[in-house]
Amino acid sequence: MSVHLLLSAGRGPQECAWALARLLRRLEVDAARHGLETHRADTVPGERPGTYRSVLVRISGADAEAFAASWTGTLCWQAPSPYRAGAGRKNWYVTAQPCQVDAPRTAFREADVDIVACRTGGPGGQHRNKASTAVRATHRPTGIVVVVDTERQFSLNRGIALRLLRERIEQGDEAAERAVTAARRRVHDELVRGDPVRVERPS
Repeated sequence: MSVHLLLSAGRGPQECAWALARLLRRLEVDAARHGLETHRADTVPGERPGTYRSVLVRISGADAEAFAASWTGTLCWQAPSPYRAGAGRKNWYVTAQPCQVDAPRTAFREADVDIVACRTGGPGGQHRNKASTAVRATHRPTGIVVVVDTERQFSLNRGIALRLLRERIEQGDEAAERAVTAARRRVHDELVRGDPVRVERPS
């Protein structure tokens, strides 16, 4: 089992990017102690060397989900600023949220499509009205339904229906991918300072 955890310094000062790097290392050590593997799937560096604005970590192993939950929420690194001598503030906040990385793609197979011949009204002559040349196609896994009656031959309408189903499924997959990307972006704006779920300090 694996889960992805996105750590973000949000819109915080450069100290938050510094704190994120330290919290990340603390998380990796904690994961190893629990017999879990971690991999930095994606990193966005901060303004200073060795700092991060965000890091996407993949955590793998038994109970990875429970471990990620223990690191989910607002995290605090408690230490003086390394950049501003004499600064009174010592609490630097980072957010950590589980996130979906990729939206699953829907495999299109004709075997998953129910095709039924049907009649449609309207113009087109007696042949269209009397013969069942229209097609109602249902993609069972998604529930998408199309009805095609543009041609006077069943086989032509069937081909159009299958093409339309494939296009609509692809459009749905693309919309799902955009939603996943948007959800990851929102994490950067959801950092709540104060009331952290974990407070970590230098050893």
